[in-house]
Amino acid sequence: MKIAVGSDHGGLALKTIVLALLQELGHDGEDVGCFDTDSVDYPQFADLVCGKVTSGQADKGILICGTGIGMSMAANRHDNIRAALCSEQYTARMSREHNDANVLCIGERVTGPGIAEEIVRTWLSTPFNGGRHLRRIELFN
Repeated sequence: MKIAVGSDHGGLALKTIVLALLQELGHDGEDVGCFDTDSVDYPQFADLVCGKVTSGQADKGILICGTGIGMSMAANRHDNIRAALCSEQYTARMSREHNDANVLCIGERVTGPGIAEEIVRTWLSTPFNGGRHLRRIELFN
């Protein structure tokens, strides 16, 4: 699966861990930035990842900032993006099963690397249930 991954300076270290995990799991993780710890504006990286997902250049996206809040807010401004801020495996699973989330948001300052890896594993391996959940998602647009 092709997965676009972006972060701001507050999520850079965790992004490195997530990209390594994606490779380990056999996915194609594309790093769209940022690439150093200089302060940047997170909406730019949310735009890059969401653009890849909505254009079909990536199957899914992962966004990381300090808390994940800013990235999720920026991502959800895009049409056809369902970004979910997940802090543990249960929200990761439910965001896929019930909401067909296509962008995962994580906060580096509030989520340890081990938990983040479990969130990513769960999010990527959980299918969308469809049914009544699809009807609800169709109400978004």
